[in-house]
Amino acid sequence: MTVSSPIGTNLADLSTPCLLLDEARVRRNVARMKDRLGALGVSFRPHLKTAKCLEVARIAMAGPGGPAIVSTLREAAFFAKGGVTDMIYGVGIAPGKLDQVGDIRRQWGVDLAIILDSVEQADAVAAWVEVNGDALPVLIEIDADGHRSGVDPGDGDLLVAIGRRLVDGGASLRGVLLHAGDSYRLNQEGAIADAAEVERTAGVAAAEALRRAGLPCPVVSVGSTPTARFARDLAGVTEVRAGVFMFGDLFQMGVGTCAIDEIALSVLATVIGHQRQKGWIIVDAGWMALSRDRGTARQAVDQGYGIVCDLGGKPYGDLIVVDANQEHGIVAVRPGSAAPLPPLSVGARVRIVPNHACATGAQHDRYHVLGADGRIGAVWPRINGW
Repeated sequence: MTVSSPIGTNLADLSTPCLLLDEARVRRNVARMKDRLGALGVSFRPHLKTAKCLEVARIAMAGPGGPAIVSTLREAAFFAKGGVTDMIYGVGIAPGKLDQVGDIRRQWGVDLAIILDSVEQADAVAAWVEVNGDALPVLIEIDADGHRSGVDPGDGDLLVAIGRRLVDGGASLRGVLLHAGDSYRLNQEGAIADAAEVERTAGVAAAEALRRAGLPCPVVSVGSTPTARFARDLAGVTEVRAGVFMFGDLFQMGVGTCAIDEIALSVLATVIGHQRQKGWIIVDAGWMALSRDRGTARQAVDQGYGIVCDLGGKPYGDLIVVDANQEHGIVAVRPGSAAPLPPLSVGARVRIVPNHACATGAQHDRYHVLGADGRIGAVWPRINGW
């Protein structure tokens, strides 16, 4: 477990490795997203799966009660205890988790909705509702781009069959939900905007199919960080979801949704050795601190395990973590670059900007929050697990 440090601690005095969060950047990223979606006339439901932290949630949400979306039921319970009352559990429901959903709803009086994409799941929900007398709110997941889960938007018969089973079984059909996951493979604003339009039109069409069948569909929920960032038009959509944009990361930078100086998350590490004949600097942050995520290897620029910066957050020229063991990071100049290796002595501190904020955050139990003076302004706990 990371050792907490007193407020006002200098970065040079922190125990490493540890997770740093630039609060000012988080606030700017959230304000920009809220302004953008407000201009498009839709409400915002922040995804809390990246942050997993009540203090960050309060920055991102419209109010202390939400709305929000979570990716685990542990998150749902954690945020419910913290006063969040309007949530969606954004993973297709397993029948064995319905009692846990019901317990969270009853214990904290939370409007916790679930999602599903099959008649089998709808049958399980209907059976649970009959026994428990709780009209669970449900959104039907729609697959706009073949990325993962969801009903094909062209399969109106299946969509209506699921909706009918839910309504007849006593559940509350809340609407439809989509995630444009394929947008993460893109890196051009126009292409991402096109993906957002595919997502929008699929959601609106699914909602219309349910309404034509006499079924309720008050909510059309769409979202991903790229499509939220670049959507041109959201007519017919009621809410947008996004999460990783709050922190940003190198993968999102490769997609084009953020710049390096907008990324709020980094891992503080200490230089513990050198292999000068190999051009290596060794740090005490390996994949246990940074995660094994190598998502940028599939992008135009491979960032290794992360970009290495000075304590002020300024990147060294072409310096990345080229390899990682469990507790050792191998820092070197990017292959093919003629940039010099900086003279970082044993004991020097560096900040490493990660590939994937969600995966890196999951390695840590708290954020050391950077204040305006570059010192630790707060320590915010975060949760992990399911």
